[in-house]
Amino acid sequence: MRRTMESPCSQPPLPVECLTRYHSKMPNLVLLLILLMPTMSSLPATHCDDDNDIGFHLTLTHVDAGTSYTKPQRLRRAIARSKARVAALQSLAAVASTPTAPVVDPITAARVLVTASTGEYVVGLAIGTPPLYYTAIMDTGSDLIWTQCAPCLLCVDQPTPYFDAKRSATYRAVPCRSPRCGQLTYPACFQRVCVYQYYYGDTASTAGVLANETFTFGSGNSTKVMAPNVSFGCGSINAGDLANSSGMVGFGRGPLSLVSQLGPSRFSYCLTSYLSPTPSRLYFGAFANLNSTNTSSSSPVQSTPFVVNPALPSMYFLSLKGISLGTKRLPIDPVAFVINDDGTGGVIIDSGTSITWLQQDAYEAVRRGLLSAIPLPAANDTDIGLDTCFPWPPPPNVTVTVPDFVFHFDGGANMTLPPENYMLIASTTGYLCLAMAPSGVGTIIGNYQQQNLHILYDVANSLLSFVTAPCDII
Repeated sequence: MRRTMESPCSQPPLPVECLTRYHSKMPNLVLLLILLMPTMSSLPATHCDDDNDIGFHLTLTHVDAGTSYTKPQRLRRAIARSKARVAALQSLAAVASTPTAPVVDPITAARVLVTASTGEYVVGLAIGTPPLYYTAIMDTGSDLIWTQCAPCLLCVDQPTPYFDAKRSATYRAVPCRSPRCGQLTYPACFQRVCVYQYYYGDTASTAGVLANETFTFGSGNSTKVMAPNVSFGCGSINAGDLANSSGMVGFGRGPLSLVSQLGPSRFSYCLTSYLSPTPSRLYFGAFANLNSTNTSSSSPVQSTPFVVNPALPSMYFLSLKGISLGTKRLPIDPVAFVINDDGTGGVIIDSGTSITWLQQDAYEAVRRGLLSAIPLPAANDTDIGLDTCFPWPPPPNVTVTVPDFVFHFDGGANMTLPPENYMLIASTTGYLCLAMAPSGVGTIIGNYQQQNLHILYDVANSLLSFVTAPCDII
């Protein structure tokens, strides 16, 4: 399947010029622009959205796959990454609740929550003509697609060469009056070319030229898909840890994300068991469909609407109504899952966070429920950083039945998690631990809880659907 441009589309006039403000944290931006002047000389390309369906599937590889880390080390690293995200979210909440604090824009806020330096899965793709193949962090919490570009004023280590715009026949810098430039949070102009700057909390950032390029997805002549005029960031001032990849691919709800630019606006993924050597799968566009999922049970497809948080519009928020352990509904006030007036709180589903972080009151209710259901003494497993644990295996004379965990969503959708999706065995200590942690500012449903679920993000219809599936064979 190939998506091509048959004829140029006329550009609608932009009612205002791209903003020319510069962020105070980027003093080297002017120097960057001077260094990049040769790469800006390309004629602007016309971006055209058409109604052609585009579809492909990609492999999702966990950031620690193929490494020498032991199981306990991988679990410890994953929990540390999750803690970094929640710490960033708490920092954001503190800023939002301070009347004298500077205004935090929505995309920066989303990036503070889902930090580039703590990505969980990477995908392979190619950019340019001829195509340069590289891997990038898949990020459901942001929009911008970007990679590191030559000449590089400040870049981090990556496994592939920096993208060289001068070697690509299809590279076009985006003009400042383009609607795409206006979709940036901090657009800036230099010699009529659009430049960008994104901040990913205190640990990562990227700045450079916004450009259009041809992206190639998949491999092999029968499955390769080429998409022209995809807007992306060609970054030459970058900081942070890219998890041995070469950039980011935003799958958020904003206009510059991959899912919004290509259309149809839908994607799905099926994450294999957390420590499985089998890679996971990502389906895009026309290939993102749950109807033909080879399910391991007779579980029906269930759906719940997304919720829009005006403060964080790129994030995938859900309306969570309650939690059950087995057949017992836990006594949690629904207010624990509501988005606050300042944009904090609420419930996010995210592929880039490992364990789930429950709002404090909800976490305490789950903890009490497990202490009641599991006839073993409670313990804190400080080795990997979880604090609701039980000695494992149990004594020979004690029978332990761990109940299913159920998220009850708006619309009657129930996401039922078997014990292996929310409990883990910390082999170094011999403990069975709850793979969740308390959060003071909101709830994030992490990827550990999404194992062996085929999950569809239907952005166009603002709907999340899911079904139980054997992700290692679909």
